[in-house]
Amino acid sequence: MAFFDSRHQRAALVLALLAVGLTIALAPYATGLIAVPVLYVVLAPIHRWLARWLKPGWAAGTVIILTILVVVLPGISILSLIVGQAQSIAGTVMTGPLLDRVQALQIGPFDVGREIVRLGQTLVAWLGGNALALLGTVTRLSINVLLALFGLYYLLLNPDGVWEAVRPYIPFSPKNTDVLRERFVAIAISTVIGTGLTAAAQGMSMALGFTFTGLGDPLFWGVVTVVFAVLPVVGSGMIWVPGVAVLIVSGRPGAAAFLAVWSLLTTAVIDYIFRPLVFNRFAQVHPLITLVGAIAGVSYFGLLGLLVGPLALSYFFEILRMYRQEFVPAGTQSGFTEEMPLIIRPDESSGAPAP
Repeated sequence: MAFFDSRHQRAALVLALLAVGLTIALAPYATGLIAVPVLYVVLAPIHRWLARWLKPGWAAGTVIILTILVVVLPGISILSLIVGQAQSIAGTVMTGPLLDRVQALQIGPFDVGREIVRLGQTLVAWLGGNALALLGTVTRLSINVLLALFGLYYLLLNPDGVWEAVRPYIPFSPKNTDVLRERFVAIAISTVIGTGLTAAAQGMSMALGFTFTGLGDPLFWGVVTVVFAVLPVVGSGMIWVPGVAVLIVSGRPGAAAFLAVWSLLTTAVIDYIFRPLVFNRFAQVHPLITLVGAIAGVSYFGLLGLLVGPLALSYFFEILRMYRQEFVPAGTQSGFTEEMPLIIRPDESSGAPAP
């Protein structure tokens, strides 16, 4: 059988090749492109409120200005803080007296202290030299920010037109297509707002804990905790456990015990009380999705991958559920439940209506 012997097949081949080339060309800017619908979901209510008194274009422009003032400029400040402090800590730790105390640690015949110092120097040197690696180059980051802002502006002006243009290419029934849109809103809000609020709360608690115990740079470590707190299970423990170890090595067991108790209590309250309250308002996402998605997202999208990764993985399971529902024969679905167990709809988990 001959292949590509019709105009339809040749056109499909050309279209596929163009799509592959376009995907490769836009891959470095995937962060900015993905950020457009996510930002729209979060900021659309503000735009609708402003549109009551302003023309749509003015309302969209106001939202962009607010985004720059509230998100972009503080993000640049935080980036400068992380890079500067990381390089400063790299030099201080590798030449400070703390290493001499750790180096003297020995358990039986094993020279544990020397190995700890070696690993610590390697880690801190990497942190100082690769602080920007999580965010990508400055040029690529700037282009991604501009793409996100321009895309957000035009999406705010005509969201229904964009949806109607995309909708015919979604290979699901009209009912499931609408559900897919609703689920994107629910998962995006749950991931961005829920994860952001809980991470910020853990960062504040860690900064207070470092302040109470006299550890240096509490603001910096609070900001770093916000980043790591996106990861469940491990999360803020990657910050406060080394802090406790430093206090013990420094001969301050009381402060070490306080920091450990403080961190465990605040983390428990935030993770097991505050986080479920926020997440259940929109969409319950399993912690495993958040963990795996965040780790994978960092590799592709930099720091923003901590939020984009869980969102993408959650959406994948929702699309998988729809595919099984529409295209897998009913007789082969007996081993599965109707809903994917890793994602629970907001109206089923908390009684709250879907957005």
